[in-house]
Amino acid sequence: MTGPLEGILVLDLSWILSGPYCTMMLADQGAEVIKVERPRVGDGARGTGPFVGEESAYFMGLNRNKQSITLDLAQPRGREIFLGLASQADVVVENFTPGTMARLGLDFPVLQERNPRLVYCAISGFGATGPYAERPALDIIVQAMGGIMSITGEAGQGPVRVGASVGDIVAGLFAVSGILSALHERTGSGLGQMLDLSMLDCQVAVLENAFGRYFATGEPPTPLGTRHPAATPFQAFPTRDGWIVVAIFGGASNQWPLFCAAMGHPELMDDPRFQTSWDRTQEIAFLEPLIGEAMLQRTTEEWLSELVPMGIPCGPVNSVDQVAADPQIQAREMLVDLPHRRLGTWTYVNTPVRLSRTPGEVRGEPPGLGEHTESVLGRLLGMPGPEVEALRRGGTV
Repeated sequence: MTGPLEGILVLDLSWILSGPYCTMMLADQGAEVIKVERPRVGDGARGTGPFVGEESAYFMGLNRNKQSITLDLAQPRGREIFLGLASQADVVVENFTPGTMARLGLDFPVLQERNPRLVYCAISGFGATGPYAERPALDIIVQAMGGIMSITGEAGQGPVRVGASVGDIVAGLFAVSGILSALHERTGSGLGQMLDLSMLDCQVAVLENAFGRYFATGEPPTPLGTRHPAATPFQAFPTRDGWIVVAIFGGASNQWPLFCAAMGHPELMDDPRFQTSWDRTQEIAFLEPLIGEAMLQRTTEEWLSELVPMGIPCGPVNSVDQVAADPQIQAREMLVDLPHRRLGTWTYVNTPVRLSRTPGEVRGEPPGLGEHTESVLGRLLGMPGPEVEALRRGGTV
């Protein structure tokens, strides 16, 4: 079985997180991803801890299934080689500050002239237009400027960064969507196009109903802890030995009465104040401490044993080690062990995209810096080994 993107060649100029996450997703689905890195330096993620021996766990988590070549794009010969590779590629991905590729003479108009079918994806903090276009940005900056930090955390407390790098990761996922859309359109038009993707735009796009609530009420949303702004109960509660999330939402008419019975408060079942999620949310000041007190009477597992058979949506608040040991995660093979040239084996997070006929997979370890330079240049450009070695001595590769 092969991945659905087999035959798609991707040149990956990106570094650290947003671009590498995008290209890793493409590689998982069978695309050939050639990571183009600076000689002797490589992707900055290679120097980011924690380390296992000499290997960066951060880098390994973002660059599986890829090949690595080194190429100095500031040298004329390096640019010439890249143009030769881009002439054969389907996709180029970069996440430099806008204008960087133009200064190198390798921006989309130049590459498009060589290869009209090329899909070119540029990921940046703020996009190629607008007053912030030339500003650099990292995850926490776009989380802050995009509003998500203003609605994350506990009421009355300071802003909180989301624990995962959602500024980068969401941008990487939108980039995958845009690239696949452009590749699909190309099947009819025969032409590539450029994707200008702003991390800040992506943060605004995923603010769910926060903007809807703002435009409906005129009031900017504020942090609610783990609560939902329109549903109750829909949050995490402490139990006798941990935490549990209970989420009753929408029109499941039997869930609230069953939950009331489980809590030992049958008098709440038919109370007209609590008949819908929205009704209950208006009475959160009354309900939250009452529910919280009830949840403290049992352990997390005791609550799960009662609520799950009732069909009430709930789950434990797991730590990362508990997630790794969870039987559902294991049954879905979301963590896979693969051979590693220096570590023996390493555990990778698997792709969640499971196609029935052409499933993607985590196939191979992240590449060493420049590990595939000779093989890629020989296969795609017909460059003999001695020539590659001469370029290496000259610092071009």
